[in-house]
Amino acid sequence: MSGHSTIERPPSRRTAALRPVPTPSAAGPRRRGRLSGLLRNSVVQGVLILVALVWITPLAGLFLSSMRSERDNASDGWWTALTDPSQLSLDNYGALLKDSGIAEAFGNTVLISVPTTVLVVAIAALAGYAFAWLDFPGRDGIFLVVVGLLVVPVQIGLLPVAKLFGAVGLFGTIAGVVLFHVAYGLPFAIFLLRNYFAEIPREMLEAARMDGGSEWRIFSRLVLPLGRPAIASLAIFQFLWVWNDMLVALLFADSSSQPLTVALQSQMRQFGSNIGVLAPGAFLSLVVPLVVFFAFQRHFVQGVMAGSVK
Repeated sequence: MSGHSTIERPPSRRTAALRPVPTPSAAGPRRRGRLSGLLRNSVVQGVLILVALVWITPLAGLFLSSMRSERDNASDGWWTALTDPSQLSLDNYGALLKDSGIAEAFGNTVLISVPTTVLVVAIAALAGYAFAWLDFPGRDGIFLVVVGLLVVPVQIGLLPVAKLFGAVGLFGTIAGVVLFHVAYGLPFAIFLLRNYFAEIPREMLEAARMDGGSEWRIFSRLVLPLGRPAIASLAIFQFLWVWNDMLVALLFADSSSQPLTVALQSQMRQFGSNIGVLAPGAFLSLVVPLVVFFAFQRHFVQGVMAGSVK
């Protein structure tokens, strides 16, 4: 009848028995898996936080020491500035930057590091593309020579190159320091970029050639954008190596072309343990690589292992 409402019957015992019921034996391992995953993540995060604190503590100590007076640094530790911020000031940095020798050394460091990084990246990118995708006589043999140069220590070439630079008038100049860094930075740079470029699919390059693209157009419009992570990682590595170098600059640079590392070493010999001079100078030398690293850290993480395996 249309006036009667339909009454749903409760499921029978047989129908209810056929429905799957989660058993404790199946849910238990699932919960234990989630718990173990959370514990592993917590342990990894805890270790990373501990490593970050260990790395940041000396940096924070150097920064606070550079903003305290010589008397405060001699009387107690840098951590007292955390509870007494009145100790902090920029007087040490003002005095340091007014020193013409330090200001000139900072400019020399920029003039050495930036051109070296640009030259190494540009030459290595061109050579890496040639070794990876161009056929020319002796390609494999030349590349083996480049790989062999990776094991040659810098100390072996110091004296012969110094004699050569002295003969051609480059000894004691910024150009001589730049050329030395470029020469010893190219083997690793070419090896890294060649292996990365070799992983680009051949079909992609062949399609570009069939469309009428020249080798330079393929290199600039296709290979360089695809190799940006590896190129950024190489640029960061090269910049940090040159910026923090003191051995090569100590030998090949004179008083007018010395970088910041050599100038600080000279200040240390003159003033002994004067923390008011060394601490701001050391932090000034450190802050630029930190800014460069954090500015390009996204590319660095993507390309740090670029080209290591094929």
